[in-house]
Amino acid sequence: MEGSLLETAGAASDPGTPVSPACAGSGLPGGARDRAVSGRFDRLRCYTGQDAVKLVLILCVLFGFLVFLAGPLLMLFIKAFQDKSGAFVGLTQFATYLSSPNMVISLTNTLFIAVTSTVISVTAAFFFAYAMTRRAVPFKPVFRFIAMLPMFAPTMLLGMSLIYLFGNKGLVTQAGLALPLYGPVGIVISEAIYGFPVALMILTVAFSAADNRLFEAADVMGTSPLRKMLTITLPGVKYGLINALFVCFTYSFTDFGAPSVVGGNYNVLATDIYKQVIGQQNFNMGAVVGIFMMIPTVISFAVDRITSVRQGSAISSKSVPYRIKPSRGADAAATFFCGAVSLFLVAFFAVSLYGSLVTSWPYNMELTLAHYDFSTVGAGGGVESIYQSLRVSLATAVIGTAAAFLTAYLIEKLSVFYGLRRLLYLFSITPNAVPGTVVGLAYILFFNPRTFPIPGSGLSLVNGFNFLYGTTMILILVNIVHYFSVPFVTASTSLKRLDKEFETVSDSLSVPFYKTLFRITVPMSFGAILEMMVYFFVNSMITVSAVIFLYTPITKLASVVVLNVKGAGDDAEAAALCMVILAVNIAVRLIYEFVSRRVGRRTDAWMTRG
Repeated sequence: MEGSLLETAGAASDPGTPVSPACAGSGLPGGARDRAVSGRFDRLRCYTGQDAVKLVLILCVLFGFLVFLAGPLLMLFIKAFQDKSGAFVGLTQFATYLSSPNMVISLTNTLFIAVTSTVISVTAAFFFAYAMTRRAVPFKPVFRFIAMLPMFAPTMLLGMSLIYLFGNKGLVTQAGLALPLYGPVGIVISEAIYGFPVALMILTVAFSAADNRLFEAADVMGTSPLRKMLTITLPGVKYGLINALFVCFTYSFTDFGAPSVVGGNYNVLATDIYKQVIGQQNFNMGAVVGIFMMIPTVISFAVDRITSVRQGSAISSKSVPYRIKPSRGADAAATFFCGAVSLFLVAFFAVSLYGSLVTSWPYNMELTLAHYDFSTVGAGGGVESIYQSLRVSLATAVIGTAAAFLTAYLIEKLSVFYGLRRLLYLFSITPNAVPGTVVGLAYILFFNPRTFPIPGSGLSLVNGFNFLYGTTMILILVNIVHYFSVPFVTASTSLKRLDKEFETVSDSLSVPFYKTLFRITVPMSFGAILEMMVYFFVNSMITVSAVIFLYTPITKLASVVVLNVKGAGDDAEAAALCMVILAVNIAVRLIYEFVSRRVGRRTDAWMTRG
């Protein structure tokens, strides 16, 4: 999960370059100096040729954010206050939404699903993370990898696994245990599994930050294990726990995949947006629903910022890492719990694999590979959709990683243009507060029109970006924007760990900053870059919410085709597509683990020789 973001660094710009008298105050730290002299007209004389290049880079990135983030969101807000004819109606549509019984029910349903699934997923993740960090559990890497499996699969697969288990013809149902799957029960189970690995990652970091001196003092005083849990462990992870609660709540609140598969007639906000836009072509009301969906994500985003900073500041330089003391009973209980959760997850995904290999569930249970012949998928080009997903995911990984790393570099490693860098930072973390369905709808409203009418003038502005609509490029762009914040924070955290003296020495020797970037900064941040690429790739392979409004018959992604195939009643083919997506993401993750370990060993050897 995202780490805490420290204040941006500020060293003197180009210390080896003579400074004119007009640059009074340039001896101050970068941020303070910029603010101190920002109002002076002759401040321009302080900048060098390299500073001009840096300014151009910052302005280019800002332009990208204005076009691909701020512009679409602004259009979304404008549409929420207009009717279908484009006339300004103020809060009328919000009042209509709130006065509609169906809409209020959808909001209530969404809150119930989000709260219930969050409690389940965070509770399970809490004990799993505790076992992984505080108990002597064998096979920890295996348990940890299995726990991450839900992150590699589309959420539709979670719903389909439930159908194979608890549907009308499911394995458990046929064994005599019926479950009211379609509706809140199915959605809650799916969302709880979906949020579990995310909560586990956050809580693992929180548990790993413990100070062993506190536990040693408690042992000397004869404190009981329960009292240590209540007075040391829980207070130590409270910020991580709060963060996990809000993040999982947001995931459940905004998810589209699981409700679309096992939701039945149980309406939630994510499916309401889809119905308003696709079913009724009511983009204005869809914008209203989108704004309501942003409220909890904005709150979650704010809480995440606060808790991340406080969690980071709680770790002092004198802290002693926690040392596990073996305890046969506690270790056995922790191992049993981790094994049970892992077995459940493996079985959960295995049943979908089995369903994809069965000839005709549940009538003909002979195994076959016929469902993996995606050329026969009637709901839309299975083979081509897989290739399209790979193309989009690879492009998203490469372009998105380059954009996120460059943005983090401009913010963390430059010492000029303080105000512009702070604005760049604000844009960089904003996508984390915008649900995928809202981003997708905003892209329709911004990129689809050929012109933008100017109210009250009878004139229109030509939309110079309309050519992107309906192309593969817009799918790449929406994925980059949707998932931008986490890779940005990853790059930012990595860059903060690098000594600022690299830039200072380079400036004093008049070495261009871009040479330092490519020769020193990028190689030393290679591990973070790989992690960013994997994050972009995996999420682009499984996403539905961000692209559901933007695909065309020739740009369908595999995750979207899964929905179409499932809607056509071809459950086995849909499960097969999901298994291919899952297999690709697992393979990519394993390759990343192999490469990162080799790179880590080489880096350690290089630093040892140095």
